Amino acid sequence: MKNTLAVFEDFKIRRIYDEEKEIWFFSVVDIIGALIHQKDFQLARNYWKVLKNRLKKEGSQVVTKCNRLKMSAEDGKMRLTDVANPETLLRLIQSVPSPKAEPIKL
Repeated sequence: MKNTLAVFEDFKIRRIYDEEKEIWFFSVVDIIGALIHQKDFQLARNYWKVLKNRLKKEGSQVVTKCNRLKMSAEDGKMRLTDVANPETLLRLIQSVPSPKAEPIKL
C-alpha cells in the first residue's frame, strides 16, 4: 500500500492505494473536515464520531464498510484512522449537509 495526499481546496486529504485491490482509500475524518470546512482535526473527528453513531443507530450499512488503516498523522506517527473507498465515501457525503459536497462528488 502506498500513502499519498490529495488536496481539495485548502484541505489535505490522506489517502492510501491498495495495489492488490487496485482501489484508493481516503481518510473519513479528512473528508468530513473538508465538507464542514473545519481545519481543526479534533472538531472534524468529533463531527465524524457523532455522525457515525447516528448512522449506526439508523441502521446504515455505510459505517460498517469503513475500515481502519494506519495513516501518517500530523505528528508523523502512523495511527489507525477510519478510511473508506470512493463508493462508500459518496454515500457518507450524502449524510453531511454541506455546499462542498457536490465538488467532492466529482
